[in-house]
Amino acid sequence: MNQPYNKYTPADHAMWKKLFERQMEQLPHIASEAYLSGIEKVGFVADHIPNFALDTNPRLRKLTGWEVYVVPGLIPHREFYQHLADRQFPASTWLRKPEQLDYLEEPDMFHDTFGHVPLLSNQAFCDFMANLSKVALRFIDDEDALQRLSRLYWYTVEFGLIREKGELKIYGGGIISSPGESAYCLQQEVPKLDFDVAKLLQTPYHIDRFQDHYFVIDSYEQLFDSVPEIEGFLENIAQNSSVH
Repeated sequence: MNQPYNKYTPADHAMWKKLFERQMEQLPHIASEAYLSGIEKVGFVADHIPNFALDTNPRLRKLTGWEVYVVPGLIPHREFYQHLADRQFPASTWLRKPEQLDYLEEPDMFHDTFGHVPLLSNQAFCDFMANLSKVALRFIDDEDALQRLSRLYWYTVEFGLIREKGELKIYGGGIISSPGESAYCLQQEVPKLDFDVAKLLQTPYHIDRFQDHYFVIDSYEQLFDSVPEIEGFLENIAQNSSVH
């Protein structure tokens, strides 16, 4: 499946520009350095929707060996994790309409692309996602393990915070692409928890409102280094459940 780039209308490009500029009014002060530098590295600009085949993917392949892989929308777990394990980030190509400006039931291209792709320029983060997905494929038929992995993905890739130079910054694509949550998550009264694999794998999340709390990493290398612990935790649960 290819990105139907020639079918994007002036209204689509205008929507991308509006969303892009709205987020870039606040992100330079609150987003991770890796994300902000990634925007330039992958060539994202306000004036037009990214062209995956001609611009984004050639840049990503040189940077980290990854690419954006076009999907029609939400896809099954096995397919999703297989693409990530193969260093392909699944992204939809449809863009929200004006009446969907602030809320979508299903992620659109702005969320998938603007929210996630710039950080695919960071090798440690990319390696974390690929290795985590290999673990997911190992447990793909275990519903409990998949639920726990979805929590880890949610609280890192989608809604993660990071400490940089003594300050909290955002890197999760779900926050990055949401003007409301970008401002909300860094408020002092919102609980911030240190990254803890066991705790995170046991903490449910919300899909229909801002999170009750956020997990904070110290570096993207910390995420990458945590994968063996994640796998070990899931192995122990699987062994215990088989005994009982």
